[in-house]
Amino acid sequence: MFARSLAPGLSRFRNAASALALAGLAAAVPMNGARAADSRFELIGPDIKVMVTRNGQDLPISSVPSLAEGDTLRISAALPGDQGAHLMVVSAFLRGATNPPPREWIGVARTWKDKANEHSLNLTVPKGARQMVVLIVPETTGAQGTLVDAVRGKPGEFVRASQDLNQASLDHARLIAFINAINGDNATHPEDLQRMAPTLARSLSIKLNEECLTKVVDQQASCLVEDRDTLVLSDIHTNSLTDTLTGAPTTLALSLSTTQQGGAGLYSPYIGVVRDLAKLFGAFSNPQFNYLPTLSELKGETASLKLNSAPSFNKPKSVMVMAMPAIGADSPPQLRNPTKGPICAPGNALVLPVEGAPLVFATGFAHDMAVKVTATDGSTREYPLAPRADLGGYAVVADSLPPGATLTMHMHGRWGFDTFDGPDYVVQRPDGGAWSRAANATGPLVAGRDNEVILEGAAPGCVDDVSLRIGNSATGRSVTYRAIDATHLAVTVPLAEGETGEVRLDIHQQSLGTPANVTLRARAESSRIDSVDIRAGDSEAMITGQRLEQVVALTLGDVEFRPDGLVRDGRIDRLHLATSGNTRAGDAGTAAKAQIKLDDGRTQTVSIKIGPARPRIDLISRTVNAAPVPPGTRPLRFASDDLLPEDAELVFSVRAGANTVLASSDAIEVAPAGSQSGLRLTTAKGLMATDPTVLVATMRASDLPPASFGPLRYRLVKADGQLGAWQPLATLARLPRITGFACDSGGSLPCTLTGRNLFLLDAVGADGDFTRAATVQPGFTGSSLKVPRPADGALHLRLRDAPQAKVTLPAG
Repeated sequence: MFARSLAPGLSRFRNAASALALAGLAAAVPMNGARAADSRFELIGPDIKVMVTRNGQDLPISSVPSLAEGDTLRISAALPGDQGAHLMVVSAFLRGATNPPPREWIGVARTWKDKANEHSLNLTVPKGARQMVVLIVPETTGAQGTLVDAVRGKPGEFVRASQDLNQASLDHARLIAFINAINGDNATHPEDLQRMAPTLARSLSIKLNEECLTKVVDQQASCLVEDRDTLVLSDIHTNSLTDTLTGAPTTLALSLSTTQQGGAGLYSPYIGVVRDLAKLFGAFSNPQFNYLPTLSELKGETASLKLNSAPSFNKPKSVMVMAMPAIGADSPPQLRNPTKGPICAPGNALVLPVEGAPLVFATGFAHDMAVKVTATDGSTREYPLAPRADLGGYAVVADSLPPGATLTMHMHGRWGFDTFDGPDYVVQRPDGGAWSRAANATGPLVAGRDNEVILEGAAPGCVDDVSLRIGNSATGRSVTYRAIDATHLAVTVPLAEGETGEVRLDIHQQSLGTPANVTLRARAESSRIDSVDIRAGDSEAMITGQRLEQVVALTLGDVEFRPDGLVRDGRIDRLHLATSGNTRAGDAGTAAKAQIKLDDGRTQTVSIKIGPARPRIDLISRTVNAAPVPPGTRPLRFASDDLLPEDAELVFSVRAGANTVLASSDAIEVAPAGSQSGLRLTTAKGLMATDPTVLVATMRASDLPPASFGPLRYRLVKADGQLGAWQPLATLARLPRITGFACDSGGSLPCTLTGRNLFLLDAVGADGDFTRAATVQPGFTGSSLKVPRPADGALHLRLRDAPQAKVTLPAG
């Protein structure tokens, strides 16, 4: 019967709201005409006072997020003394959409009666009740019976009404808190809106129109609350209140807009619910009543009702529908501490930030909030807290805090009748103490990338800037940092440009003028070690990796290997190392730790396993076949066959070592010391087998790569790729061309040496000990030298390519 009477009120409310949520404010609700006026919840309805008692404790309705079985309620209408119309207050407990409540669950109070038990309701939440609604209706003959029949006949419609209007009132509270804060702050401090509005919107989960903050100061507040599609965002906790009713959350969105006097403090919130509210009471029809939804603004024990249509006291009379809190268990909000480290309190003003529960700022559900403060000496003290949505948390109400550089704090309070615990905090005061790199932080700063450095000091929560200076720079640049805990600060040091050398960090703390300093050193990225190859009995090693030019030594037990040639193959480095003297690696299969030392003092430890012995060949003999002496050039004499002139031929023979079998496909490589490639001798070029264990090799010095000189070495190369150890072979030397030698008469006068390429000489001596010698400067370009007179009939020459070789020039 109620369908026709409901349509002008609640149905209009739902239709306008749904259109707003889905199609936008401008298209759905024009700001002129009766329809817009009917959609606004701006009309002031009656005030309803509600007190709730649980286990002997009284709380006003504004502090009760949910009711429980056994709760006692005292409900009365707070009407003016000159109230002209008699209003009845009807309460109805519900127990689900398919389970009509008994008649005794529906109570009536006649507000015009003098007796207390008649003009107010004293109720106890019955066992099994899940929802509750309050209806305010003008006195009408038979109204009580009609309403009782309506509630019991279609309980599901009242369940939905309770659910939706309760949810809408909670979101409406957040909207009101936002608008009041914007207008209130703007009245005295309009310039603070840019700071306050984003924090306020975040606290209340409001979608902020940031374009408003780019306007001139006087226009910002009106813009923030003007007619636009700014939405009150979904709140997890308020949805959970709905879940307790039906298990299916209702999605609500409140759109913030204003009347044509935008910014003057008049607001028009519209409620959009995805579900079709036009069918909320669709099964009812009664020409006596027209149902009006209300929103409840809670303050203390008073619920001030807001209407979107003027109530009628003529038929069909208006029934105002007020939702009460859900009945059932409700979990306190999960307040979170958004900071990941300590909070700084330079003075006694302190705000503890929270997030995750907009209702703690918009309602009185969270009350008696306090913080337990533990000082450094272990003593504790309680301080009350005040919610500050504009500051994003709870302000500590205290004239002074306990002494100490670091305080720990625990937030707690009450959610309705229940106690609950909030987050923990670490609060610090600025401290002028020294800072250093954390004791457990290892490794240098690496150039070419961003480095995170962990610093240790007092009150990292009070650091308000960290600046970076490189080298002798007089100015620094701010870098990213974050407090990790009560004593550690993580600082990002950007070195993407490859800067190396001294790096200085200046740590600035709030209210302290002089920063603390930490000096570090940036180095090139260290060598990357991919593998280390050491074989049994070896005097050499091979490291594969990247940036191996930094390696200066590899130590394995008592054996030290030094770099002996670096080869780059694309992005891969291969560094050959060799021992000095006769020291060699241990037995095959031995596991050990090798220490690799870098040129900047850093070391790396690598686990290795000594591999099987390399294939080996040993030198039997060698012969140097000198080239004919060019005409006009004086011959030189060599004391041994280990000197190979650049124009000579070398013939040498080798024998297979233990556990080595030679094959016709094997080769011998000859290369200068420090080089990993050179001349390869094969059976097709310079190599001949005399028997299965002996090879004879023939080569010319000129076959080696250009600019080769100094010690030569050889190794066996097996067909399967195995490489023998490098072994010394001979010394390749470039020789000067001596064309003349003459001495002046008189025993002690010097002699003159003439020729070409005399810069290849290091010194010319009268004897083999070079006690009397003429030194040749590097880069000498002359064709004659003054040299001492020979003491034994020959000049002694020290070659630059082979300083140990004994070379003489006969004086005759």
